[in-house]
Amino acid sequence: MNDMQVPQFLPGEKPPKKPLKIRWQIALGFGVFILIIAVLLWVFQIAFLGAFYRTIKTSEVKNTAELIERILEDSGLDTQVRNLSNERSINIVVTDEMGTQYSAWKHSQRDCLLETMTRNDLRVLFNEVNLEGGNRLSVYSSPFAYEDGVRPDVILYVDIVRTQSGFNRMLLIESEITPVDATVETLQVQLVCVTVIMVLLGGILALFIARRISRPVAAVNEAAKELARGNYNIRFAESGSKEVSELAQTLNYAAEELSKVEGLRRELLANVSHDLRTPLTMIRGYGEVMRDLPGENTPENVQIIIDETERLTNLVNDLLDLSRLEAGVMALDVTRFNLTESIRAILHRYDKLAGYSFPFLAEEDVFVTADELKISQVVYNLVNNAITYAGEDKTVALEQTVANGKVRVSVTDTGEGIPEEKLRDIWERYYKVDREHKRAQVGTGLGLSIVKHILELHGGAYGVVSQLGEGSTFWFELPVSPALGQGNDPPK
Repeated sequence: MNDMQVPQFLPGEKPPKKPLKIRWQIALGFGVFILIIAVLLWVFQIAFLGAFYRTIKTSEVKNTAELIERILEDSGLDTQVRNLSNERSINIVVTDEMGTQYSAWKHSQRDCLLETMTRNDLRVLFNEVNLEGGNRLSVYSSPFAYEDGVRPDVILYVDIVRTQSGFNRMLLIESEITPVDATVETLQVQLVCVTVIMVLLGGILALFIARRISRPVAAVNEAAKELARGNYNIRFAESGSKEVSELAQTLNYAAEELSKVEGLRRELLANVSHDLRTPLTMIRGYGEVMRDLPGENTPENVQIIIDETERLTNLVNDLLDLSRLEAGVMALDVTRFNLTESIRAILHRYDKLAGYSFPFLAEEDVFVTADELKISQVVYNLVNNAITYAGEDKTVALEQTVANGKVRVSVTDTGEGIPEEKLRDIWERYYKVDREHKRAQVGTGLGLSIVKHILELHGGAYGVVSQLGEGSTFWFELPVSPALGQGNDPPK
C-alpha cells in the first residue's frame, strides 16, 4: 500500500486547490508579463499616439517662443527667426502693438493663417491677448486643406513680452499638427509583427527558464520525499541556482545527521536491551539456584544479586539523567565547594578495586562554583571510562592544573587510544570506538554523553586527546571560584 496519507475533509468542505508546479508558475508569470508589455505598447503607440504628438508639438512651440524672447533686440533677429522656422517647420511672426512686423517667416509654400492677417488684425489680436494675461494657446482646424481635402489641425501660440528697452513685442508661432492616421496604420502593422515575435520568443524563453529552474527544485522535492519515508541514504544533487544548491547541501547534512541518529537509536535499543538482559538473567539464575538447591542461599550469592540490582539501578538512573539533560529540564544546585577534595573523596571509593591504581596530582586545593553532585558525576564517569579502556598496568592518572582563572581536570588511561576520525563521535550516547569491545563491568555506556551535557549546562569546556597505542586523556575545565569575601560568596 502507499504509505502517503490521504487527506480527509469534512462533509461539505472543499479541498484546497492544488498549487501549480513551479515550472508552470514561472511560465504563467512570463505569459502575464508579455501580455502586459503588449497591451502597453498598443495603448501608448496607438491610442495615445495623437495626444503624445500634440503634447510634443505644443512643448516645441513654447520652447521656440522662449528662444525668440531672448533675441528680440539682437541685430540678427530676422536671420535667427528664419533658421528656427526652417529647422522646426513652423511659421513665426514678430510684431508690436501697432501691428508693425519686425520678422515674418514661414517654412513652406503652403498658405497659412499668419500671412492672411492684416495690420489691423494684428493690432486687435494684441489687445485681446494683452487683456487675457499676455499669452494665448489655441488649436483650430486650418482653413487651408491639403490636396486630398484633409484640413490639418493647427497650433497657434501668441505671447506678448516687454523688451529690456521698454518696447512691446508680440510673438505669433503657428505649427501644423500632421495627421497621424497613416502613421498609426504603419505602427499597427509593426506592432502585430512585434507582438507575435515577442510572444513566440517570450514563450520559448519562459519554458527554458522555467525548466532550468524547476528541474533541480523538482529533484530536491522527490529526494525529500524519500528522506521523509526514512531513506537516510538519499543524496540531494547540489545543482541549479545558489539557493537550491545551498538547500541541497543543508538537506544532505540533515540526511547524514538523521542517519547517524537512527543508527544511534538502534544501537541504544540494542545496548540497553543487552544491559538489562544480562543482570536480569543473573538475578533470575542465582535466585532459582538459591530456591532450588539446598545450601546455595549464601551471602556471596545474595551479594551477586545485590550487585546486579545496583547495575540495573545505575543504568536506569543514567538513562533518566541523560533524558533530563537532553530535554533541558534538569536544574542545577550551584554551591561553592572544594573540587580537589571532592576528587580525592571519589578516588577513595575505588580503593577496593583490585589491581588498579589512581594517582592524583594536584598542587593546591581549588574551589569552584557549580553543582557538586553533577560535577562529581562527571569525574565518576570519566574515571569509569578510563577503567574500561585501561592498559595492562591498570593505571588511571588524574591531574589538576590551574591557569588563566580556570581549573583543568585531566583523566588519563594507558589503553589502545582512539582514532582521530572517531574523536568527535565518542561523546554520543552508546557510541563505541571498538564495536567488538565487551561491555565493561563498571559503567553503563552512557557516561561520556552525560559528561558532555552536564559540562555544557555549566558552560564548561571539555575535550579529549588520544594517541593510538598510547592511551587517551579526557579533560574538562571550570572557572576557579575566588576566595570568600572577593565578590563570589556561595549562595545561602
